[in-house]
Amino acid sequence: MSTGKINVAVENIFPLIKKFLYSDHEIFLRELISNATDATTKIKHLSSLGEIKGDLGDLQIEVKVDKKGKKLHIIDRGIGMTHEEVQKYINEVAFSGAEEFLDQYKDSAKDSGIIGHFGLGFYSAFMVAEKVEIITKTHKDEPAAHWICDGSPEYSLKKSKKDIRGTEIILHIDKDSKEFLEDTRIGELLKKYNKFMPIPIKFGTKEETLPLPDGAEKDAEPEKITVDNIINNPDPAWTKKPADLKDENYKSFYRELYPMQFEEPLFNIHLNVDYPFNLTGILYFPKLNNDINIQKDRIQLYQNQVFVTDNVEGIVPEFLTLLRGVIDSPDIPLNVSRSYLQADGAVKKISNYITRKVADKLKSLFKNDRKGFEEKWNDIKVVIEYGMLSEDKFYEKADSFALYPTTDGEFFTFDELKENTKDLQTDKDDKLVILYSSDIDAQHSYIKQANAKGYKVLLLDSPIIGHLIQKIEGNKENISFARVDGDTLENLIKKDEAIISKISDKEKETLKPIIEEVVKEGGYTVQLEPLDSQSLPFVLTQPEFMRRMKEMQQTGGGGMMGNMPDMYNLVVNTNHELVGQILNTKTKKKKERLIQQALDLAKLSQNLLKGEALTQFIQRSVELIK
Repeated sequence: MSTGKINVAVENIFPLIKKFLYSDHEIFLRELISNATDATTKIKHLSSLGEIKGDLGDLQIEVKVDKKGKKLHIIDRGIGMTHEEVQKYINEVAFSGAEEFLDQYKDSAKDSGIIGHFGLGFYSAFMVAEKVEIITKTHKDEPAAHWICDGSPEYSLKKSKKDIRGTEIILHIDKDSKEFLEDTRIGELLKKYNKFMPIPIKFGTKEETLPLPDGAEKDAEPEKITVDNIINNPDPAWTKKPADLKDENYKSFYRELYPMQFEEPLFNIHLNVDYPFNLTGILYFPKLNNDINIQKDRIQLYQNQVFVTDNVEGIVPEFLTLLRGVIDSPDIPLNVSRSYLQADGAVKKISNYITRKVADKLKSLFKNDRKGFEEKWNDIKVVIEYGMLSEDKFYEKADSFALYPTTDGEFFTFDELKENTKDLQTDKDDKLVILYSSDIDAQHSYIKQANAKGYKVLLLDSPIIGHLIQKIEGNKENISFARVDGDTLENLIKKDEAIISKISDKEKETLKPIIEEVVKEGGYTVQLEPLDSQSLPFVLTQPEFMRRMKEMQQTGGGGMMGNMPDMYNLVVNTNHELVGQILNTKTKKKKERLIQQALDLAKLSQNLLKGEALTQFIQRSVELIK
């Protein structure tokens, strides 16, 4: 057996870096500014330890575009490098100066905010530049260094006359990357990736108008001055303690994150944990509608205030991707696959923590201000229902604060709902039946009929409610949900009171085949039942099980069952005056016309009467009025 070291051919490194180091070449600016931020953070840290004496001077980072010279400059006043450090950190690919600094000062530097760890970020410059220069002056009493490389393994390193501490990176932009010589493009990238970097970033200058002094004349011209254009906010709200922030601070930060969002958030959750992982952030509950898909991916992920992505799937539970805000954690691995994130132990802990914090906040709001919670329910219910459906731990916590509104505007928790319906809404097997409506307008007649019997009807109209109902029924004993326009309401009414039919069994046997012959094209199952005389003569109901299966199929479930047809029962109310008239009408043609009219009324109540059938119904109605 033999052992040895794998040799990497240096000649092949730069072409790989240029093409494949990062999938998106614009990342280079983020990486170089992160390096400048680290250099500045290091000098501040050494100063705090007393290793550097005196005033550190202006520590801002400056970005300059030289379009004529085809150059981009990134300048910092950070720790700088000696000749030896340039040799060590720049010429040895993937040797991380940040990693070594953290190791050297591991006791004091762990909370210093240093970003870099892998030592490859600097080489992202070669993705857009044909030549890169480094002019750097260390904080130590040593001469400055000037490093030049044209993207080949060859480089030069010599002394420089630079006498100000810090580092300047000069990128000679190649012909394929001219977009990075445009002020608008660089400004766009700085705002995207560096909007909340912890060190001020200067990009050009801007004019500011000074306020007029007291006693100035009315026609006095205000003085205008030129100031540095600082494009970032180094102290965003999530980096501060919740005790130091007021409601207006949170709202102001929301407007900073989403300048085109005109509605205020409903409330926020401030995340702040340092064990067993580090994570800070602020999540906002916006007003939501029922269209889930268009509202996802509004949370921004940062690592030490450096923007990473707004696709937080795998880090934040899926139902919370409907929220907005910021999450910042140095413990989330970057530039790795989604499957890796989902398997990473630290990420799972972070996801569980965020779920718990959101549940605790919602419970607190419910407990401390139930009326306000009820007023917000329609705007937040999609998140809560989605969470109950997809996350078992959230379901357990949400069971105490999830609300079930009725069509009359009342709100119940599940336990309260049971208490208010247990004596009345039970079926023949003594199972509690919870009636609900998915559309008050479309199901108005059924709701009115149920209310007349004293039944509570919930208003459950979110797009995922069918799936959630299935889960609740599986978790609760002796409970079932039934839509108010389904076949369950009639069973409840029949159980509620023994209604005697005005038509005899013999008359039913005569009437049923006549009705079946007229309505046969609809494929209805005809049932003759004694109902309340106030009900429609004909009532269309859909078997609860079949309707649910079809709804779940439409929202992504039940794909193996094929395209299920609509199935309806036609319940003929034997106590309605019109049904008695149909029975006693002598002519077959008039019988058929009355049956068709009653059927169309039933279809109209279910919003099933359309096109030619609706036109015929209107014409027939006019004839009947005549």
